[in-house]
Amino acid sequence: MTSSPPAMSLQASPLPASLPAATAATTAAAATVQPVAAGARVAVVAGATGLVGREILARLLADNTWQTVHCVGRSAPAVVHPKLVVHLAPDLSSFVPPPVDDVFIALGTTIKVAGSQQAFRAVDFDAVLAVARAGRSAGAQRLGIVSAMGADSRSSVFYNRVKGDMENAVSALGYDAVVLARPSLLSGDRSTLAQPKRSAEKFAAAAMRLLRPVTPANYRAIAAADVAQALINTFKNSPAGHHVLLSGDMQSPS
Repeated sequence: MTSSPPAMSLQASPLPASLPAATAATTAAAATVQPVAAGARVAVVAGATGLVGREILARLLADNTWQTVHCVGRSAPAVVHPKLVVHLAPDLSSFVPPPVDDVFIALGTTIKVAGSQQAFRAVDFDAVLAVARAGRSAGAQRLGIVSAMGADSRSSVFYNRVKGDMENAVSALGYDAVVLARPSLLSGDRSTLAQPKRSAEKFAAAAMRLLRPVTPANYRAIAAADVAQALINTFKNSPAGHHVLLSGDMQSPS
């Protein structure tokens, strides 16, 4: 168990009580927090305002495995909880976390949103690696990252190659355990995420639903909540080492 955090380089900002919850699921999960268990751990989450990140955050807040959850990002998550400490950091490369046990990273964008391949890599490689390094320097022993299906540093596809480069880089940081989740097309409520509409993605999700019975499990659309739950379950139940969660492995029965 990690000792109480000392003073830190970034301002830890409590959330205003009036801030609304992001989703009903997030609110319900966060509200069911149990008494802190002996030997409870401390976690840091990056990307907690995203589709998968907010589901990860809700589950950490509701699970008595973790006594404190530090969240870092450019904006605060839309949830209030006594276990939650928010760190606002416009540049994640400057983040210096308190002593932590576990690091969860759900950062990601698209080339279209980022505006260029260079800007995309700055988020999906540089920012992810910066948080992972910071967490390791703060004593973290376990790392969980939301990557993507097809991640491969040798891929001819730029997106997949960046994801593969990121996986290789974080795996070399010396964590006792690294869990890499590789979801297919993510489904979930994006209405509160302030993201541009993704008409092609919406069409693809609809097509996947129709073709689900004949689609291999790894290529089916997957709920963000399922990815978050699988990542946390692996964190809690798997031994040290390198773990890759394929999309089909994370699908909930339906």
